Amino acid sequence: MVYDYVIVGAGSAGCVLAARLTEDPDVTVCLIEAGPRDTADSIHVPVAFGTLFRTQLDWDYDTHEEPALGRRRVYLPRGRVLGGTSSINTMVYIRGARGDFDGWAQPGWDFDDLLPYFKRSEDNERGASTYHGVGGPMAVSEGRANNPMSSAFVEAAGEAGYGVNDDFNGAGQEGFGFFQLTQRDGRRESTATAFLHPALDRPNLTVETNVHVHRVLIENGRAVGVTGTRLDDTLTVTASREVILAAGAYNSPQLLMLSGVGPAGLLGALGVPVLLDQPQVGQNLQDHALIPLVYTHSQPISLLAANQPEHLQRFLAEGRGPMTANGPEAGGFVRTRDDLTAPDAEFLAAPVMFADSGLGTPTHHSISYGPSMVAPRSRGYVLLASADPTAKPKIVHNYFQDERDLDDAVAATRIGIRIAEQKALAPYTEGQFAPPASDSDEDLRHYVRQYAHSIFHPAGTCAMGAVVDEQLRVNGLEGLRVVDASVMPTLVRGNPNAAVIAIAEKAADLIAGVAPLPRQAEAVAR
Repeated sequence: MVYDYVIVGAGSAGCVLAARLTEDPDVTVCLIEAGPRDTADSIHVPVAFGTLFRTQLDWDYDTHEEPALGRRRVYLPRGRVLGGTSSINTMVYIRGARGDFDGWAQPGWDFDDLLPYFKRSEDNERGASTYHGVGGPMAVSEGRANNPMSSAFVEAAGEAGYGVNDDFNGAGQEGFGFFQLTQRDGRRESTATAFLHPALDRPNLTVETNVHVHRVLIENGRAVGVTGTRLDDTLTVTASREVILAAGAYNSPQLLMLSGVGPAGLLGALGVPVLLDQPQVGQNLQDHALIPLVYTHSQPISLLAANQPEHLQRFLAEGRGPMTANGPEAGGFVRTRDDLTAPDAEFLAAPVMFADSGLGTPTHHSISYGPSMVAPRSRGYVLLASADPTAKPKIVHNYFQDERDLDDAVAATRIGIRIAEQKALAPYTEGQFAPPASDSDEDLRHYVRQYAHSIFHPAGTCAMGAVVDEQLRVNGLEGLRVVDASVMPTLVRGNPNAAVIAIAEKAADLIAGVAPLPRQAEAVAR
């Protein structure tokens, strides 16, 4: 089992890499996924995404005790299936702000360098433009659920003094509106359906599912393959050119450490032979924390009613209606302080009771929304908890460890409360589920600490400039790259799936040794 390239992880990045690299018929690729194929119906019916949590399709991680959250543990779902987390996420298509990419300060990775790769991946329902592409593998579409509560939320934000934004991936992020989604004809468009499925018949692509990779095989400073298990059988796959880790912000650093690449003190204490002392592996962990506001009402229009027979019939016949709902249909970006140059909070509004990090069972018709804090200063880490490769890693996000993050979250929560007080939302805010005790600073700080949860956007643990270089090659080794959200030096403002796809698009060109797509600096408004 010898291939030119071995890719570990068939998620948002891995599927893109496998498809792009095998466009060259002389290149052989083995794509390895820990989970099964993406055949479960609930993957492809958008409204069912929450039913995938804590199933066999979910790594089902959580943090260890979070110091600034009263030592709560926070649920962290990650896709364990072809398509990875793009097969279980809310399908919101947000790239991030220009300054996010420019701020990485990595050659070839600023916004003007990446915009052509965003556009190459897109088949945007709005058509081709300065900011959007058509004809790419990934469908980017308007939402088809059109719940009245989503429109009311956008209207209420306007009544509260915030502007409208009809394209969060256009000239700027700020304002409120409706999200574009990674859907095609009302069904989920994961990187598996978009990139991998059309490539499955290629003779130079092998996809191995249900294989848990244990470590990268490194000989004389070079990665030469990987080894893992499928049930009780050991599987070893050799790479003649490169091993590429695309396992995500938790699993890629874990695999490096299991392979002897990481902080020497920790590895030695766990009995893992140290091949390369790299203390930055697993550090710099970032995430977006969301502060939920859940308002209950008596209008029978929430997603509690989505499974009615007429909605199923419409979904099957037209690909429209409540069963196409992705959760947060609408939202917006705001600055919590006037001195900020870019938004630091993203509001996400869903026409359903979204409680207990999405693990709670909805009991009332509700609208749930709140700010996702998209510019955190706090940093966490991923470490090995055991030398056993089947043990889950130790994850600590350190949410709100920096007190300024907590101050910003309180300010953003106040904005959310003000939006709820507007006339447009009055029919949908009759009551509130687990409200703050008051709008005082003290009570809102307590509320944030008690109820904030992950919105599932980890990044930064194998960052460019620290663990990998600007070519995404692991510093100090040959034949080993990392291509996923872990290479972001700082997390983008917004749902990171689109950015991970663009990173993988560019990485495919780097790996293949082809010239990068031309920058698009001249056409983009500053």
